[in-house]
Amino acid sequence: MKKESYRFDVEFLEEAFVFLGTLDRKSREKVLENIRISRFKIDPKRLKKIDKEIWEFRTYYSGRHIRLLAFWDKQKGALMVCTHGLVKKTQKLHPKQIERAKSLRREYFRKNNER
Repeated sequence: MKKESYRFDVEFLEEAFVFLGTLDRKSREKVLENIRISRFKIDPKRLKKIDKEIWEFRTYYSGRHIRLLAFWDKQKGALMVCTHGLVKKTQKLHPKQIERAKSLRREYFRKNNER
């Protein structure tokens, strides 16, 4: 039987890691499980493109919309980098959150290009 391989790796910036730590255990596990599933299976309910640069991992759990915003670092192969997270009451994502993700993306590439 052929072992299925994942499509991409995932890395968490500090802000995303801290956000995950603020969630209760079951919510955090659900978010991480959705990320694991997204690595193997294309499902826009779990991973959705927001604009040209930003994507979001989507989790709906216990009446809450939990989001982790992310971007691709194709210089390191298939790597999805999570910038930060938020809990929302509706599906709509505020433009400030997209701008925050873009700012963290610019900072990430600036730091990585200096090395």
